[in-house]
Amino acid sequence: MTRIDRYILILFLRTVMVCFLSLAGIFIVFHAFTAFDDLVNQTRRGDSLMWVLVRFYGPYLIMLFDMTGAIITLMAFLFTVGWLRRTGELTATLSAGVSHGRIFRPMVVASLVIITAQFASRELVIPHFRSSLTMKAEDLNGEIEQAVRPTFDQFAGVLIEGARLKTKARTIEKPNFRIDSEYEGFGDLLIADDAVWMEPGESRSPRTGIVEGLTGGPPVRGYLLHNVKRPEYIDRIASVGREDQPILMTSADQSWLGPGECFLATSVHPNILHTEDTATRLASVWELSGRVRNPAVHSSLALQTQVHERIVRAPLDFGLVMLILPLVVNVRGRKLFVMIGSAVGMVLGFFALKTLASALGGSGTLFTPGIAAWLPLLVVCPIAFVRLRAVQNV
Repeated sequence: MTRIDRYILILFLRTVMVCFLSLAGIFIVFHAFTAFDDLVNQTRRGDSLMWVLVRFYGPYLIMLFDMTGAIITLMAFLFTVGWLRRTGELTATLSAGVSHGRIFRPMVVASLVIITAQFASRELVIPHFRSSLTMKAEDLNGEIEQAVRPTFDQFAGVLIEGARLKTKARTIEKPNFRIDSEYEGFGDLLIADDAVWMEPGESRSPRTGIVEGLTGGPPVRGYLLHNVKRPEYIDRIASVGREDQPILMTSADQSWLGPGECFLATSVHPNILHTEDTATRLASVWELSGRVRNPAVHSSLALQTQVHERIVRAPLDFGLVMLILPLVVNVRGRKLFVMIGSAVGMVLGFFALKTLASALGGSGTLFTPGIAAWLPLLVVCPIAFVRLRAVQNV
């Protein structure tokens, strides 16, 4: 890397940082203006105001970077080249026989690194803060509760629903599971005080959710129901299953279950029961694809389209940056604001294509979900590649 490469790279990264921090500052100021009282109330529990702000706005800033990283990178590209052109540094470098492609190489590589960092945060970091990103300021130190989205387990033949879902504890309060299959002795309804999600071999406290050990737990994943009220005399009913797979287990023949407890074996994770669409958008590709492959849960065309969109998003964002690159070369001598206007128009067209493809895939019109999600990439990337090759030696 030459000295001019380092100079251009530092100028570009500094522009990216200034743009992001400006946007983040606007977001925090406007949001804190309406939620400041709730945030201050959190300090009464012993935490400093700065720590409360970091806990609450930290995950939101990560999500803001994921939502705006590509656009900020694109605008920083334009502003950096505009600055080099205005100061005469770009003209001096070109007069030395260096091509536009060589000058812009550090910014292109930095753009790829930023988009890769976006991908990493989207798949590895944001899913861990999903609960924090769906809560309000007053819920910062408490449990997050929301309504339960009724979900039917097609394999078990059980409709899972309840009064409320505690996302952190993975617990359904007052579960009301409707049984749509013939299980001897269970009837058509399963009612209890709460239902706690458990993984195979996990042993947890029914109230605190704390893992107590790794032995003596359920052999499969599912919900452990405490204080079952219906059917009555649950401890006298034998466990039942389907196709050699356990479905409903009781203490009558399961020693790891206590009195009044029942275990429903299911692959319907509490994350699927979220009523907030944000929780689905913040899930990783691995989790979303797992839902699509899950035979027990119906997957909509919109969800299938979303999985493919998440896969192609990173290369599509980089394709957008390369699509705007010829505008930066500016062989026609356009002014900076004219270039920015052209870039904005191209970005609007890009997102219009993505929105149209997503709508077609979600409705099943003309294209399958996979083809609809990949269509923008098939359109944008060849054009971006041709335009990039055309200006590399200019």
